[in-house]
Amino acid sequence: MNDVTISEEDRRFLGLWAADCAERVLPLFEAKAPPDTRPREAIEGIRAFTRGGKRTAQLRSLAFAALAAARDVGDPAATAAARAAGYAAATPYIHPLATPHQAKHALGPAMYVALARELAAGNDTGVGDEEIRWAIEHAPTAVREVVRQMPVFVPGRSRLDALRHQLDAALRL
Repeated sequence: MNDVTISEEDRRFLGLWAADCAERVLPLFEAKAPPDTRPREAIEGIRAFTRGGKRTAQLRSLAFAALAAARDVGDPAATAAARAAGYAAATPYIHPLATPHQAKHALGPAMYVALARELAAGNDTGVGDEEIRWAIEHAPTAVREVVRQMPVFVPGRSRLDALRHQLDAALRL
């Protein structure tokens, strides 16, 4: 297992990209659970980090809270949207280890955004592919550099695995 070189600035770029991705599907969650602000708070927390905030226990708590909201909502598209927010808030905590698990954390927000869109559109895979293309087009160089240091993802059987593979492969180019 190799180490990944990831600076604080890289973490901020990754967090900003993740927040931009997750925010695209936040309305899917909020439509199903209007009073639940946990995913929005997670996105606000990662945005504060990207503007120079610290990696604090509060940010980690916001990430866990958004993931708990995903478990509570009871709608597949809204669940995926809340997971995108939770993974976005967790991006500053990626360990500098070249493991598939760490790569999943880096790519999680974009993967779950694509899945949320597909589920909301009745499993229309074209919608998910469009979201992956958006994420690729908007990924800063720092995100691509982090991904290139991670192991190449070999696709599994699930749709989420296919989205991850598509994203992973394109970000390495």
